[in-house]
Amino acid sequence: MRVLGIETSCDETGIAIYDSELGLLSHQLYSQVKLHADYGGVVPELASRDHVRKTLPLIRAALKEASSSAADIDGVAYTAGPGLAGALLVGAAIGRSLALAWQKPAIGVHHMEGHLLAPMLEANPPAFPFLALLVSGGHTQLVAVAGIGQYQLLGESIDDAAGEAFDKTAKLMGLDYPGGPLLAKMATAGNPTAHRFPRPMLDRPGLDFSFSGLKTAAANVIAKAGTDDQARADIAASFQQAVVDTLVAKCERALQQTGLNRLVVAGGVSANTSLRQQLAVLLQQRGGQVFYPRKEFCTDNGAMIAFAGHQRLVAGQQQDLAIAVQPRWPMEQLSPI
Repeated sequence: MRVLGIETSCDETGIAIYDSELGLLSHQLYSQVKLHADYGGVVPELASRDHVRKTLPLIRAALKEASSSAADIDGVAYTAGPGLAGALLVGAAIGRSLALAWQKPAIGVHHMEGHLLAPMLEANPPAFPFLALLVSGGHTQLVAVAGIGQYQLLGESIDDAAGEAFDKTAKLMGLDYPGGPLLAKMATAGNPTAHRFPRPMLDRPGLDFSFSGLKTAAANVIAKAGTDDQARADIAASFQQAVVDTLVAKCERALQQTGLNRLVVAGGVSANTSLRQQLAVLLQQRGGQVFYPRKEFCTDNGAMIAFAGHQRLVAGQQQDLAIAVQPRWPMEQLSPI
């Protein structure tokens, strides 16, 4: 089966084509970073309008890259949630309309399931069951995964997600949008022990996260700091270390609680070098393995949607004719395969 995947949940338009036998045939991605940079964050209406402009041209480019035509496509997958309602509707309307015109089945894909399954696109995919850390600008979750659609939420952020905390702290430091990757780059020149920031919620049981207090602590230090480059690098390094320590400690706690020995890490923050280094040490100590998508698939992309949609279409699942999205959509509501 050959599946066209469409991702338009936020500020990136991602299109890909996945084939059951040949794997990923094409991958097209357009980022709206420059569009939203002047506003310091995503403007939903602008995001939706840009998806309208970019989705069809990218679909044409993906078909050309895959040496395919509409007749070669056996199904269409699109992100149905969670995400920005207007942005989701663009991809859902286009995806559902193409499927209807081509007389092919369509499936609405859960955005976070796409991230969770993205490492399956790699040469050494993880076997079920495993623990997943989904960590991005909008989500920080720990999920026990028994199979596709068999998800148990173990813990999540009760306020700011880890990526959101990175971006907000970077903005306080005057870094351009999106600031998270810039803060991580600045941290490489800093001393991670220069400031002792809190490791939120490690002093209590459970697997939930909270990063708003850490962001506030960083804001207080930033307000007192000068413009010296080394001082700013030290703040960045200390902040990053606090986030990474918290994520790693919660992963260790979840691995112990579940007895699992395989960890999947996905989402934009999964590209963070410091996080990868510390998780590698943790899993090596436990005799386990950690799996990631390739870095270009850590952020939002069409490949993960094409793959996740393919799994469900092959299993016989598909949408009816209604064009429906779910800006809020708990992953536990998904049906198993």
